[in-house]
Amino acid sequence: MAKRVHQPREDAEFDFILRMSGVPVLAYFIGTWPKAIEPCREMDLVVGELANAYADRLTVVRADITRCPDATRRHEVAGAPSYVLLKDGAAVAHGTGPMSPTALRELVDAHL
Repeated sequence: MAKRVHQPREDAEFDFILRMSGVPVLAYFIGTWPKAIEPCREMDLVVGELANAYADRLTVVRADITRCPDATRRHEVAGAPSYVLLKDGAAVAHGTGPMSPTALRELVDAHL
């Protein structure tokens, strides 16, 4: 995972990152159960590249669903991998499942 991707250990840390970000936040939710591991690993590279490319315009948070259950519920995450783009703390876009780099960029670009 890219150094520009925050990986909170719990909900309080997730919320702190959101509050401190002065730019939109892409929350990338991952799962650690068997059927979610491989798709999430595939997306780690895509999300990491996006984080590096958008470093000055976007904060990226990689949140484990089991470690951040409140954030998962609050942002209505139903599966992994999932993506929630937040502006000023409000969700403005959602995505679920493996996405191409182009599709993920389009999800973000529509709201930057």
